[in-house]
Amino acid sequence: MKKKVLSLVLALMMIFAFSVTLTGCGSGSDSGDAAYKVGFICLHDENSTYDKNFIDAANAACENLGVEAVIKTNIPEGQECYDAAAELVDAGCGIIFADSFGHEDFMIQAAKDFPDVQFCHSTGTKAHTEGLENYHNAFASIYEGRYLAGIAAGMKINEMIDAGDITADQAKIGYVGAYTYAEVVSGYTSFFLGARSVCESATMEVTFTGSWYDEALEKEAANKLINDGCVLISQHADSMGAPTACENKGVPNVSYNGSTKDACPNTFIVSSKINWEPYYEYAIKAAMDGTAIDADWTGTLETGSVELTEINEDVAAEGTVEAVEDAKAKLESGELKVFDTSAFTVEGKNLDSYKADVDTDADYTPDTEVIKDGAFLESEFRSAPYFDLQIDGIKLLDTKF
Repeated sequence: MKKKVLSLVLALMMIFAFSVTLTGCGSGSDSGDAAYKVGFICLHDENSTYDKNFIDAANAACENLGVEAVIKTNIPEGQECYDAAAELVDAGCGIIFADSFGHEDFMIQAAKDFPDVQFCHSTGTKAHTEGLENYHNAFASIYEGRYLAGIAAGMKINEMIDAGDITADQAKIGYVGAYTYAEVVSGYTSFFLGARSVCESATMEVTFTGSWYDEALEKEAANKLINDGCVLISQHADSMGAPTACENKGVPNVSYNGSTKDACPNTFIVSSKINWEPYYEYAIKAAMDGTAIDADWTGTLETGSVELTEINEDVAAEGTVEAVEDAKAKLESGELKVFDTSAFTVEGKNLDSYKADVDTDADYTPDTEVIKDGAFLESEFRSAPYFDLQIDGIKLLDTKF
């Protein structure tokens, strides 16, 4: 009997020791036995080109760093965002990212309620004025990528003029925008300036959907622009609606956030996008090491944060690759400025001074001089765009959003 009791005691001791060993293996990321967790909050899912771009970057960055990605999709720009952030905190995430403009206030509240967790928000504007050590904004100089894509568009229009398909005064571009936010204004303006740098007669019409992602509305908007005489379409909207409309009608298209060549081989020219992987890796490493993260981080062409897809030379005009590469080198060296004030007018006049709303308030009060040395300095005073000028040559068809 004593031997049986002794055997039972020894067995229980071995089980206890084994369970303690297992607990120790999962006690922290430094041991390498439990992955550091990183949370991501996305407005939509992979059906949205915008969110797919974030999701792909999140998975790549986490794989590179050997950490665990916990991704929540289809999170609206409301209280649901705060709830998702709180759930990710409870799941053990040490840093949490959100991807849409309207998530910002809820991310800020989460940062205040969970001071031991880092919160990073893409496209937001308030980190530099909130002053929270655990809340940060990030964006990239995507206006440079759109400018380069605009060059490809302008060269295609020149090809159409030279071929006699259209006349110079018919060089009208259509643009499908989501909202009239500065981010969208900055995007369509930089695209237009790129196009007009090679096609002087180019004009643009912009229509808005009032949604970041609505395939039916985006397709309808593109068709509206095509029916109104636009000979090339681009977009700041997140579905395949506009590219599909272009493919159906044989109209050249410049998309956003990824190539649509497979779906639209006969009309796709090129796409610009932000590559979020460099920022994710930077911020995650900082959070793991306990070092400071910039309140406002701006990625550039040089950091690999602004990219163009491969140009579809079956559709693009001859010489497009070389022209884009030449302009890219000039942007990187500083020789070329996208918002060079000599390249555009507002109500017929060149600008030498302009105050923008950088320190966002409820009334969007202009507060910062942003023109210096003949250029509008986009994304220099905060990461998110603040270019909100309506320049000559661009006609807005609908501004209710």
